[in-house]
Amino acid sequence: MEKMNQALEKMKMLVGMEVEEEDEEQTSGPSRDSSSFIDDFNRNCALSSKQRLYGFAICFVSGLACTFLSMLVFFHPIKFGVTFTFGNLLALGSTAFLIGPKRQVTMMLDPVRIYATALYLASIIIALFCAVYVHSKILTLFAVILEFGALFWYVESDA
Repeated sequence: MEKMNQALEKMKMLVGMEVEEEDEEQTSGPSRDSSSFIDDFNRNCALSSKQRLYGFAICFVSGLACTFLSMLVFFHPIKFGVTFTFGNLLALGSTAFLIGPKRQVTMMLDPVRIYATALYLASIIIALFCAVYVHSKILTLFAVILEFGALFWYVESDA
């Protein structure tokens, strides 16, 4: 029974439930006036575990669908670049449902991940630039390959 409780506590921590409880305890004291906008936003937008999982699933599946559907319009660089990038951003943002947006940004800016995050965000901008401004299929393809590599490095940087 104790192992089950420990597993449940670990799952709650991964989902971010304990983080919210700690935030509530911290803001109930005298430091409530100095809380930031993001803390207020997180407190007012508390989601249940079921809502978090639904939000994650919907956002992640939508991101994967956009990414795979972008392959159908590969020969139209503008449509491809926008659809592919939007799909990647949806898939990346889906994890914010599980752990919360503040913790997501904190993890992205962690010293272990900062270079991978910077390269990933830069590759997204480069892919959009090549697709929308340059209209080059070859450069867009290279930018997307760079984006895949940066995403892989980002995912593996914490492992």
